[in-house]
Amino acid sequence: MSQGEATTEPGVASIKKITMLALPALVVLAAEPMYVLVDTAVVGHLGPIPLAALALGGGVMSIAGWIGNVLAYGTTGRVARRFGAGQRREAVSEGVQGSWLAIIGGLIMIAVIQIFARPLTTILAGDDSAEVARAAESWLRIAVFGVPFLLLAMAGQGWMRGVQDTKSPMYIVLGASVMSAILAPILVYPLGFGLIGSAIANVAAQAASGSLFIRALIKEGVSLRPNATLLRKQLTLSRDLIIRGGAFQLCFISATAVAARFGAASLAAHQIGIQLWFFAGLALDAVAIAAQALVGSDLGAGGAHRAQRTSRRIAWIGLGYGSAFAVVVFASAPFLPGLFSPDLRVQDQAAVLWPWFIAMLPVAGVVFALDGVLIGAGDIAFMRNMTIVAALGAFLPLIWLTYGFGWGLTGIWAGLTAFIAVRMVALLWRQHSGRWVVVGAERA
Repeated sequence: MSQGEATTEPGVASIKKITMLALPALVVLAAEPMYVLVDTAVVGHLGPIPLAALALGGGVMSIAGWIGNVLAYGTTGRVARRFGAGQRREAVSEGVQGSWLAIIGGLIMIAVIQIFARPLTTILAGDDSAEVARAAESWLRIAVFGVPFLLLAMAGQGWMRGVQDTKSPMYIVLGASVMSAILAPILVYPLGFGLIGSAIANVAAQAASGSLFIRALIKEGVSLRPNATLLRKQLTLSRDLIIRGGAFQLCFISATAVAARFGAASLAAHQIGIQLWFFAGLALDAVAIAAQALVGSDLGAGGAHRAQRTSRRIAWIGLGYGSAFAVVVFASAPFLPGLFSPDLRVQDQAAVLWPWFIAMLPVAGVVFALDGVLIGAGDIAFMRNMTIVAALGAFLPLIWLTYGFGWGLTGIWAGLTAFIAVRMVALLWRQHSGRWVVVGAERA
């Protein structure tokens, strides 16, 4: 038996197949936050106040990313099971309903932000940061108009991943990100829009991306009408994902609010760190995307043992990717913060969180990979409960102790590390138990 044959179990997704799905997804996941990183670098050279305002506005807008992930992940799991059962037309119809949810959710968020932008940014910035709050409000009121298109793009990625097409989303999202990367510095500097220019660039890129995903859905030739039954089922599945995502958002918004209490330099450094963390997390999540599609398809086709073997392989690949990413970040540590801000105070604060960031990456690789396994299996209730326990029992206590005792960014990032560690332990236990394995075109 050759070495290649020895590493491929019959009926189990090979490392090559996992990689062929994961690599295009990696480009998409890395490209999506890329325009945020470009904004961070471009706006950072305007000074600490605009960068801190971007941190607050971006923290609020991360709610849209959370909703988008709910749409993408929920849609992928349902589509993959249908696809595995040989029901492609029904699978794509799930994508149509996800797109309707995207439009509705985006319009609701526009209305909410336009009403509550001022009190929200004022509360998050604190009494001593009125200038930051005003700048964040202006950025947020414009940036929110891109949310419906962002959510349409996320729903589109969800159904395409479910039918194991990760290349088409790669071309769409990469093109939109390049567009934003070109527009942002032009609008901010030569055209003189300043901080507002980054918001305009984001909206333009999101509008282009969302429109192209709708075009792809139309080409499939399925009915574009809303289906009350499918919408209800997707909303039921989304409930647990929303609660899970809510726990994430509570943690990250709390971290941003606490960082703001330690001054503009700390908040700006936290913005650099958290955006790099989101970038790393989404890049590592490429393995989870492959897991969602493959495990969902395996279970839809009735392959329980095949899904279990795929899950183990996925976990090892996640560990390898996370470790490799940690090595790259460690090598970049001496110069990377300086790319985002020339302010020495900001760079000094970034050095505080850097060791925590690097140490988390291998663990995060395993966590994100197994997240994908359970999402593909539709084991969302367990993921909801696990995330709530990690948030309430690990992250939030450390965050608020940090506020009370003045631990600064060290305490904030220690809390994030504890959050990841608790989740890893819970996920490994769940994987070993096999309780997530339920076969069929739909999970009962």
